[in-house]
Amino acid sequence: MLPAMSEPDTDAVVIGAGVVGLAVARALAQAGHAVVILEAATAYGTGISARNSEVIHAGLYYAPGSLKARLCVRGRALLYDFCTSRGIAHRRCGKLLVATRAQDVAQLDAIAARAAACGVDSLRRLTRDEALQMEPALACEAALWSPDSGIVDSHGLMTQLLAEAEAAGASLAVASPFAGARRTGDAWVLRTGGAEPYEMSTRWLVNCAGLGAQGAARQMQSFDAAAIPPLHLARGHYFALAARAPFTHLVYPTPVDGGLGVHLTLDLGGQARFGPDVQWLPDATPETLDYRVDPSRQAGFEADIRRYWPGLPAGALQPDYAGVRPKLSGPGQPARDFHIAGPQDHGCAGVVQLFGIESPGLTSCLAIAEHVAALMPR
Repeated sequence: MLPAMSEPDTDAVVIGAGVVGLAVARALAQAGHAVVILEAATAYGTGISARNSEVIHAGLYYAPGSLKARLCVRGRALLYDFCTSRGIAHRRCGKLLVATRAQDVAQLDAIAARAAACGVDSLRRLTRDEALQMEPALACEAALWSPDSGIVDSHGLMTQLLAEAEAAGASLAVASPFAGARRTGDAWVLRTGGAEPYEMSTRWLVNCAGLGAQGAARQMQSFDAAAIPPLHLARGHYFALAARAPFTHLVYPTPVDGGLGVHLTLDLGGQARFGPDVQWLPDATPETLDYRVDPSRQAGFEADIRRYWPGLPAGALQPDYAGVRPKLSGPGQPARDFHIAGPQDHGCAGVVQLFGIESPGLTSCLAIAEHVAALMPR
């Protein structure tokens, strides 16, 4: 057991090497913390960060004043600057958010008003004809044009974040799943699993475990279980287009329960993919997730896509990949905010918990890192 007055092995252990964990590790290392990143997988960025749309969000959908709203708007600006200055592949291609039925037009107005309240001042309302001038293959009643939306090479981003974290002294331990921690004096003593388990001590634990965040928190002795929000898992499937799409911008329908609807995104080579849908997984756990794409969902995808692209050729979709979102609200419940809590919030010394970091987590990663670093005085 670690004596109460012993110096901890490190200042901070970040649990999880996805895009948020890597951004947090970089920020902490650059602020002067000695940082170790624990990753259960054999490589960084293989979880949620590898199974998303790679979209840079402008910040249209979130409640004014919420963490999602503030960190998305701040994070988007930071991310564009970061990618530009480092040569990370990205494109500010813009997005059309479309109302495909007359009854959906009012939802566009509500989204525009909410976005303006969050500081997004670049949106422009388009008539049907104006939207079709931008994308002739589109079908809609009206649209919102978001010029600040874009796409990014998420793996290239993570590679750069890790490189800068390591340059500032951080180290990454892969195949090292977090297996629990106990509070001893002014430090945490944690255990890892894997083929070569070990113990180490740290002043701070930062839980960026994504789908495993609630499980990791439950393994921290003396952390109040009542401060751990429930986890709701939602799988989203993606289908790729087996042809060239006649679009140069992202196309989103109006949002649906649990997500933003089956939207069209483009990769950096211009290839189109569609998704995600929302499939709630009430009986699944992070350890039992199935990432296979069910081909029978294709018919539903085709119907959703043809609402805004009636010219989708028959049989042009092919199963691509699936991801799972760690949501804090379940089916039919109001969407919940990011949950980022330090000792002043939950009362447990030396730990910062991040729960429900789904979209716009990728866009917000650098702003989330700033926020976490501010909770952790040297």
